[in-house]
Amino acid sequence: MAQQLPCVSAARPLLAAPAGLGLWRRAARGRRANVARGERRGGAGLWAAGATARPVASLAVEPEADEDEEEAEEEVERYAFGGACRVLAGMPAPLGATALDGGVNFAVYSSGATAASLCLFSPDDLKAETVTEEVPLDPVRNRTGERVARVHPRREGARHALRVQAVVSRGEYGVPAPGEDCWPQMAGMIPLPHSTFDWQGDLPLQLHQKDLVIYEMHLRGFTKHDSSNTKHPGTYIGAVSKLDYLKELGVNCIELMPCHEFNELEYFSSSSKMNFWGYSTTNFFSPMSRYSSGGIRNSGLDAINEFKVFVREAHKRGIEVIMDVVFNHTAEGNEKGPILSFRGIDNSTYYMLAPKGEFYNYSGCGNTFNCNHPVVREFIVDCLRYWVTEMHVDGFRFDLASIMTRACSLWDPVNVYGGPMDGDMITTGTPLVTPPLVDMISNDPILGGVKLIAEAWDAGGLYQVGHFPHWNIWSEWNGKYRDTVRQFIKGTDGFAGAFAECLCGSPQLYQAGGRKPWHSVNFVCAHDGFTLADLVTYNNKYNMSNGENNRDGENHNLSWNCGEEGEFASLSVRRLRKRQMRNFFVCLMVSQGVPMFYMGDEYGHTKGGNNNTYCHDHYVNYFRWDKKEEQSSDLYRFCRLMTKFRKECESLGLEDFPTSEQLHWHGHQPGKPDWSEGSRFVAFSMKDETKGEIYVAFNTSHLPVVVGLPERPGFRWEPVVDTGKAAPYDFLTDDLPDRALTIKQFSHFLNSNLYPMLSYSSIILVLHPDI
Repeated sequence: MAQQLPCVSAARPLLAAPAGLGLWRRAARGRRANVARGERRGGAGLWAAGATARPVASLAVEPEADEDEEEAEEEVERYAFGGACRVLAGMPAPLGATALDGGVNFAVYSSGATAASLCLFSPDDLKAETVTEEVPLDPVRNRTGERVARVHPRREGARHALRVQAVVSRGEYGVPAPGEDCWPQMAGMIPLPHSTFDWQGDLPLQLHQKDLVIYEMHLRGFTKHDSSNTKHPGTYIGAVSKLDYLKELGVNCIELMPCHEFNELEYFSSSSKMNFWGYSTTNFFSPMSRYSSGGIRNSGLDAINEFKVFVREAHKRGIEVIMDVVFNHTAEGNEKGPILSFRGIDNSTYYMLAPKGEFYNYSGCGNTFNCNHPVVREFIVDCLRYWVTEMHVDGFRFDLASIMTRACSLWDPVNVYGGPMDGDMITTGTPLVTPPLVDMISNDPILGGVKLIAEAWDAGGLYQVGHFPHWNIWSEWNGKYRDTVRQFIKGTDGFAGAFAECLCGSPQLYQAGGRKPWHSVNFVCAHDGFTLADLVTYNNKYNMSNGENNRDGENHNLSWNCGEEGEFASLSVRRLRKRQMRNFFVCLMVSQGVPMFYMGDEYGHTKGGNNNTYCHDHYVNYFRWDKKEEQSSDLYRFCRLMTKFRKECESLGLEDFPTSEQLHWHGHQPGKPDWSEGSRFVAFSMKDETKGEIYVAFNTSHLPVVVGLPERPGFRWEPVVDTGKAAPYDFLTDDLPDRALTIKQFSHFLNSNLYPMLSYSSIILVLHPDI
């Protein structure tokens, strides 16, 4: 598989400085020191393909035929490239850097470049910001639609990049203005012909989606806290050491927050802010080098191998790995942003542009990736294939996926229209019924068989939950589930019917389109917004530490502090909060569809009311292993047992939506559900092959209630879950010493098919033969 090509001084005129000098503008103090900690595998997104590529230039370099091998090897060790290689035309495909027998082929697409050269570096010269060898691309000989180069593969340790002269916007060349920064010391390694990584027979797990329990995880944050006691905290290897914990928790799918190489120093003007979450990609083909055990040494090779180790070891434990990918924007900001890669290579191809070069901003981050442009969609598909075939990931969650359904801008200086190459004029950004990129992914022989999850909205107001183009294979983050469940659990009137719909897998959203309940990824909390603990602790957000005067982050949180604002509250309020957290988790685990919960919610992680912690690389975003071990982590026990209970009940992960023969609704009395505006009680019973029959009820009223249970002659109901009880009696396991005594205490109710429920509580009972 080819590698993505980096760009050394993107969009800078070729003759702006003598060869080997001035390849980067000096970055701001502090920013450069961090960014330059290692050599990236590549710059941001230069891998692209398309049959409609416009002619530009190409070149190739390989060993001189008449050189003695020993002399060539000696020169390689000295990185004296000029005397050991020659230029060839190369091949226009595949794009990127591809190892071949006898050489390495380089190819990159650009419709606006007027000149370019291939820059080769030794590691020492790269650190010194000096080009070891620069090979110009001949404007005639190398003009093949993409630039191509070839070099000897035995130059292990050598780096490469491109120096490009290209149009950034109409009539302007991308010469960095005084004080404007280009990415320092960013060069790709020379790829090897064959991967030497030992996968140890690893194969895709291919778990059915209905059986998944997804854990949204930030890889660095998972083990970075000192209490993790790992040898390599905050790394791929560190996370491997905790995979057994996830298996014990009942997780069988990890959804990794962005692990592509990203610009963690995006906020370099602030000494306290760090791009921690990673939604600012610079290189879509490289795993984040900062997450390797050796940091960013070895040109990213450590990160590649250690990411593979993480995936391999997860698979050994029956855990799939899904990547959160950000193909809606890049780290290059708006039209005034830094020139890192795409803007220098082909600004008008890779971004949605207005006639005067302004960027469309459907992402809310300054730019919008031009996803449905023929070249850009080929780039995205190639990238996804790489992560599946080379890195063995099991699927993808697409951040702000609705952007992938918008019409591209086939940029023209006189109009604002974009559309297919055949000339049909569609306004740039128009939502498409059959978006080419989503179509390509869905019908790709490799990608069509992996998990595909859409965050079906964007910052431009397009909201497609339940209506994302899906080809019957795309799932969605179900934002409507989140909002409805939050409303009902906190006791808002008018949501009983909508809540019942959520418990069934949201058939009103997905059934008519031919999809199944497992196309709904159900969640209450995610990285965006409050944690589960904060959801029941704060009515208001507290984001002052983000440096934006509390203007950032969601204001409409649908949270409830249970009577007192903040972490320090009365005993009664704290007890209610514990019930509410358990109620949310019960709801997740008994709903049809795919449950997903956020890292740390299983022990009650708090971020102090900050609902937008994108910029904090410290304890607020770190998994607190010490808290998980505390007595207060009774919540962890409850969550672990609930995931186990879900897996034991085939009725809670149905292939299709439940029918009236399978599921029966109840109110305070069996068979009499209350769907009125003021109803705060929902209950159902379901036949189950393993458990026989289960009864689940939610009372979100401020008043206790005694509920009637369905009569089953010859059988009796026994409580399993009651969030109104203190741990460990909130979940009665078979090995609990006082289990029989606890059940006996309710015998006078159960003998009459009754059960008492506290306010704001939920219960699960299981049917047993009456012996």
